[in-house]
Formats: sequence, structure tokens, C-alpha cells
Amino acid sequence: MVNMQRYQKAAIIADLKKKMVLLAGPRQAGKTTLAKEIAEEFNSAIYLNYDSAKDKKIIEEEAWLASNELLIFDEIHKMPNWKTYLKGVYDTKPSQQKILVVVSARLEVFNQAGDSMAGRYFLHRLMPFSPAELHRIGKNRSLDRFLERGGFPEPFLCDDPVDAKRWRLQYMDSLLRVDVLDFENIHNLKAIRLVFDLLRERAGSPISYSSIAEDVSISPNTVKKYISILEALYVVFRVVPFSKNIARSLLKEPKIYFFDTGLVNGEPGVKFENFVGVCLFKHVLGKIDYQAENYSLCYLRTKEQKEVDFALVKDGKIERLIEVKYASQNLGSGISYFHQKYQLPSTQIVKELKRERREQSIEIVSGDTFLNGLYL
Repeated sequence: MVNMQRYQKAAIIADLKKKMVLLAGPRQAGKTTLAKEIAEEFNSAIYLNYDSAKDKKIIEEEAWLASNELLIFDEIHKMPNWKTYLKGVYDTKPSQQKILVVVSARLEVFNQAGDSMAGRYFLHRLMPFSPAELHRIGKNRSLDRFLERGGFPEPFLCDDPVDAKRWRLQYMDSLLRVDVLDFENIHNLKAIRLVFDLLRERAGSPISYSSIAEDVSISPNTVKKYISILEALYVVFRVVPFSKNIARSLLKEPKIYFFDTGLVNGEPGVKFENFVGVCLFKHVLGKIDYQAENYSLCYLRTKEQKEVDFALVKDGKIERLIEVKYASQNLGSGISYFHQKYQLPSTQIVKELKRERREQSIEIVSGDTFLNGLYL
């Protein structure tokens, strides 16, 4: 397997000169590999993994050298009161020392408890590969490869497709047996596995907590809790219906997508929609992390079931409507309805498109054209 340079590397190195950097994202998205590549750019760097007994002792005793130019902490979010610890290390470090922290869960989860590190760090979120990222570094790959392998580096880059499938089986097993238990003490592993499997079947569809609860024989609140855990661990992400009243939008049914498109069980159109969702979510995170812009990803749906797959939202206003089709050459009725009613910029993306065109002032473009043009 050939390693591939990550586009965000230069931005992370630049931010290390200003503040502590927290590098977050799904497990096996390449965070540790990137952190070690960044270490090579410094004269004296030390990598410390809290899962290693030897490194754990060094971390607890702060037994590194003052001359170390870069400190890398991996898995330190497993340390009790880790935020207070990092705040103390950052506030007392020599001026030339930089700190890079690698975590595998969402910072929103950690912000609910413990000491705040506000003003002391920049957040960088490393997602799986996307067409836009590879396009930026001149390493284009076909959409078919993304849909078959997903964007996680190991299965995406490996030569043997069987090895990619073996990786995914081990990845799923590790997520549900190790990561979930590390994150929270779950007594009913069978139930969370069933919820996980049902979500794989329903990717891209509005999720009814009550329906899943009935299928698994647990309460709707437990379903919500399990999905929140999978979300916190960057296994899935939610896309909620757009509403100017945010409280109201949260009461409506979200759609669930997987960061690893290879986990989706469904026909090619469902997998393509999931992949577009991942790329749009990565685009949103890039806009937030690197341009400090207030973006979010939603979808639109009326009581009459008129729906558009995605809405890119900036500063609370819809910037663009996006409909996803696998092979249909016809303009979708949902995007046509919302575009005509609200005069919003709109794009329909088609994986197998014969000819790009405009219809009713709506762009109809190929998946390659649209996805390559995203921010990251």
C-alpha cells in the first residue's frame, strides 16, 4: 500500500506555530500517520501514545525534554482530566515547544465536562479521502473506486480488494467491541450491534427512533443514546431537516450517513448518496476549520413528502440545494419544486450522466465535476 500526502498537513504545521492543535476524526482516517509525518518536519519531536504503558508513564511524569520542539499526544482523551492536564502542559511549556493532540471522538462530547481549553487550540478534523482532496494534490481516482472501497486510507489505497473487505470486517468489530466500550460502558452489545446493522440498511432515509426501538426491543431513548455514541466516535453523522427554528428541526427525523461508505448496505444509488453526503460534510468541516465560516449541512422535506437530499447552509441561510441521482437523466421533482418556490441556487448531481446542462435554471452536473469542486 502506497502512502498519500494529506492536503491539510501544511495548515496544521502553520497552526502549530500559533497554538496547540487538536487533530480529530474517525479512527483509521490517517490521523496518527499524519501526526508522524508532521513530526518529521521538526528537528526534535516526541510521539507519546497513552495506550502504551511506557508512554503513559512519560506523559504522567511529564518526562520529555524541554528541548523537544514538538510534543505529540495520541489517545490522551482516555486519561482522566486530560483537558486540565493539557491546559497545564500548554501554559507552562517553553515558548518554542509545539503541541499536537490526536483524538478519535468529537470535541463536542468532551466540551460537556471538565476544564475548558478555550483559546488555547485550533481544531483540525481529518476525514477520509475525498475526490476534492485528491484533486487538490493531483492524485485523482475514479468515483467507482470510492464507492467500492470508501475513502479510508487503508482500504482505498490497498491493491487487493479482498484486503479492503478484510479491513472493513476488522474495523467494524473493533468499533463495536473496543471503541464503544472504551467510550461508554454498554451492557447490551448485541443491541447496539443490531442498531448499527439497521442503520446500515437505512442510510440516507429519515430515521424513526421508535421504529428501530421496536425492531431491537429497546426504548427509543436507548436508540438515541446508541446513535449518539456512534456519532461521537465518527462512525455516523446526522443530517437534520432545515428549519429557521433550530429547536423545531431537531424534533424532526434526521437522516443518518456513514463516514465509511463501504459500510452502507444498499443499491448503488444509496451508496452514491451516502458518499456525496460524506463529501459535503467534509466540505462543511473544512469551511468551519480553515475559513471560520458558519456552515452546516441539512436536507429539506415538506409534510407532503417533497424532499431534496441536501442543503448547504451558511449563516442560517440556504446557500445551495443539492439532489443526488445515480443514473436518472431527468430533473428531480423535489429540487424543481423548492427551486421554483424559493429561487434558491440548485444543483442535481448524477453519477452516470450523459450530458451536463441547465434545466429550469438548475445545474445538472456529473458527480466528478461537483465533488472535485468542493473545498476539501
